[in-house]
Amino acid sequence: MTVKTLPELLDKMWQDYIAINPLAKKVSDVLTAQGEKVENDHIALRTFNHPRVNVDVLAKPFLDSGYIFKGDYHFVEKKLYAKHYEHTDSSRPKIFISELKLEEFSPSLQKRVGELVSQIPVGLEKQFDFSSIGRPWKITTAIYNELLKESDYAAWVSAFGYRPNHFTVLINSLKKFFDIKVLNEFLKEQGFKLNSSGGEIKGSKEVCLEQSSTLANNIEVTFDDGKLTIPACYYEFAKRYPLASGELYQGFVAASADKIFESTSKGQ
Repeated sequence: MTVKTLPELLDKMWQDYIAINPLAKKVSDVLTAQGEKVENDHIALRTFNHPRVNVDVLAKPFLDSGYIFKGDYHFVEKKLYAKHYEHTDSSRPKIFISELKLEEFSPSLQKRVGELVSQIPVGLEKQFDFSSIGRPWKITTAIYNELLKESDYAAWVSAFGYRPNHFTVLINSLKKFFDIKVLNEFLKEQGFKLNSSGGEIKGSKEVCLEQSSTLANNIEVTFDDGKLTIPACYYEFAKRYPLASGELYQGFVAASADKIFESTSKGQ
């Protein structure tokens, strides 16, 4: 099916996401069974700051579909840069796109990423649904492991390509689990494992945003020379607080997101 509209793209992204992260569907179903209406706060995408596939390239279809650039973020420790976009229709999820700053890594990693990107068919990156096409290159387990030594993030993109890294439950839309602590405890009682890096709750009411997330589920991924079981995607939870103006804060907090990125770390 040719994807040409925003609703089609968002639906394709969700279907792809729950196919490789069925845990997210289970969380959503568990909350729905509790009488909750699960709304998505934002979708996160990952890429490299290579000119063919950087943040601006991935953002274009969204900008063409009514999204507006709202803010950018620097992650010094993770060597990442990100931008977030909001749709003129506030019922649409925010889009958060991050990119790995290749120039801050070894010549070897830069060379490997360049070789991967060079395999993308000319013009494919301009396709409307490029952000959900999956892995557009061939890669071996050896190259994956080589990238993993320097960056979990680089390894993740090399293995999974272009697809959502995570979707996010907007806690504000919940009734029974309006408090992030109550939600976290409920999820753990249901057997879901949470990212504990920097504490289970990232952020605070003072910065107008609290976040938590499940750990990425491990799935078997096929490479050109074999298979590996590696961390895939995770499900995030966000509680937003009002600004002095009374409007809910819609941005992101770099210090919190820095730890959220570790939901796909093999170390956890």
